[in-house]
Amino acid sequence: MVSTHPLQEWSVPGAMSSTRSTISFGWYVVAASFVIMFLNAGARLMIGVLVKPMIADFGWSRSAVSLAVFVNMAVFAVSIIVAGRLYDHYGAKWIVLVSSVLFSGGLMLMAAMTSLWQFILFYGVISAAGLGGTTSVIFGAIVSRWFQRGRGSAISLAMSGTSLGQFALVPLFTAFLLDEGWRSTMLWVGVLCLVVNVVLVFWVLAKDPKDLGRRPSGRQAAAAAIASPDAAAAGPSQAPPPTSSEPRSLGLREAMRTGSFWLFAVAMFVCGAGDFLLTTHLVPMATDHGVPTSTAVAMLAWFGLLSLGGILLAGPMSDLVGDKIPIAGAFALRVALFLLVVRYQNTAAFWALSLGFGFTFLITAPLTTTLIGRMYGFASIGLLTGFITTVHHLGGGLWAFLGGAVYDATGSYNVAMAISAGASAVALVCTLLIREVRHVAQDERQGAQLGDEVRPAAIRLAEP
Repeated sequence: MVSTHPLQEWSVPGAMSSTRSTISFGWYVVAASFVIMFLNAGARLMIGVLVKPMIADFGWSRSAVSLAVFVNMAVFAVSIIVAGRLYDHYGAKWIVLVSSVLFSGGLMLMAAMTSLWQFILFYGVISAAGLGGTTSVIFGAIVSRWFQRGRGSAISLAMSGTSLGQFALVPLFTAFLLDEGWRSTMLWVGVLCLVVNVVLVFWVLAKDPKDLGRRPSGRQAAAAAIASPDAAAAGPSQAPPPTSSEPRSLGLREAMRTGSFWLFAVAMFVCGAGDFLLTTHLVPMATDHGVPTSTAVAMLAWFGLLSLGGILLAGPMSDLVGDKIPIAGAFALRVALFLLVVRYQNTAAFWALSLGFGFTFLITAPLTTTLIGRMYGFASIGLLTGFITTVHHLGGGLWAFLGGAVYDATGSYNVAMAISAGASAVALVCTLLIREVRHVAQDERQGAQLGDEVRPAAIRLAEP
């Protein structure tokens, strides 16, 4: 039998067992997922660069442009849930394909738009509807099918495409925009995403381990992952069944009865609000204060690269000190950064904001799953984290819109930055108040209390 690297988990039985080990097909899946998220991140985050050019062409207010961002984030939040459920039934091929057509089609249609309602429809609805099937939630599930050992490393590598795409492609697309205009840019960006995504779907992502007759090496029990597609689709969050001494996992309704769930929901609403306020308004805000457009775009690009450092640090920090401390630290840093920009509106302050905030941008992505799992178990982890992610995106869309409205009313972003600082402080307190312990269902607590009452009575009966 051919020995494999710990991360080379999928092997082909039969003829290949006598040949030298080759690259596992799972790594092609990782590469394809990386490329799609790389391209889509660069395309999606171009909105911050498009604000001023579109306002110059159409005479819209910033709140009008931000309204489309709010609709986009609301539809995006819903599409995550819908895409996840459809993926469970139909697999990767059609979900990623249809989502790619919607996402790319919306971007291409923007090149022909002439009114605000078209912008809201093309960008806010059509393109956003395709985001749920082309982001980390779906690709995490796809990659997890191919890996038994080293699953976390493989998923992290695939998801790093988002950070690197923002870093590499936003400046590149902006350079094209300055030469060719925003209409041509969005047309060709949409075409590029569509062609690359479709090719990778049919060439790589349409395949399934079962279809290729591949099996995982490592743990003997891993063979059950092929026999049970539902277990394989559960991804890295799938946990072994609890033992009789462990409390059962809680569902969404039971989790909603705990204070910690709502404290975390409030914190993540604020987190999303800060995230999308800056990704939408960082470039316009910096250029308002004399920062050259090229420098402001570079700030947004480095914002994306620093987010990679945050997501890589989140895992080790979770192992060392738990989940809520790193999240609280991220909010504390955000408070300081928002107040810095309220006090100083210069190039140095905006660089500090983009780099520091970028570091916190994705730090909650892995910590959300681990914190929810610690508190409520893993049986309903998809539903619970999906709810939290939806709250996060709704906060992002709402505050991106209100940030533009505040600018229109006051002529600056200072009020929005000050409110964001206060909201981040509230989120910091909420995070620290979370009970990072395993929460027990009410019926189990009542059973435990009844047992405590019965045991003394039984002891008395047993006495002579």
